[in-house]
Amino acid sequence: MNTLVKVTLAAALILSIAVPYIAFMIGEKTKGRYKKALAGNVVMFFGVMAITCVFFLSGNAYAASETASSSATGLGYLSAALSVGLACIGGGIAVSAAASAALGAISEDGSILGKSLIFVGLAEGVCLYGLVVAFMILGRL
Repeated sequence: MNTLVKVTLAAALILSIAVPYIAFMIGEKTKGRYKKALAGNVVMFFGVMAITCVFFLSGNAYAASETASSSATGLGYLSAALSVGLACIGGGIAVSAAASAALGAISEDGSILGKSLIFVGLAEGVCLYGLVVAFMILGRL
């Protein structure tokens, strides 16, 4: 893929975001106009992305070299990424529940701040456990 195509696609992606934004900023800012600008942005952006995929994926495929890593290494990296990602998602859900409950309790009685921070910290610990597991997996590869 030559440089001209890459520059054109980059400019098209930038324009697909900038044109609806500028059109929205010029006119009167109403709810219906916002929805039209957002719809135009989505249609233009994903249209350009589809065209980009056609250009980028229409190349030649080559066989893998003999020095390619085994599938076990790839699955190890995938498992490390999943352990961190899923642990962080779970930790985020736990922190959101614990923090909102803690804020409600603190607003009623300010003396329980320390106890509520402990529960929020325990929820954040889930993310650290996922990170430790990922380091253990990466240490085995």
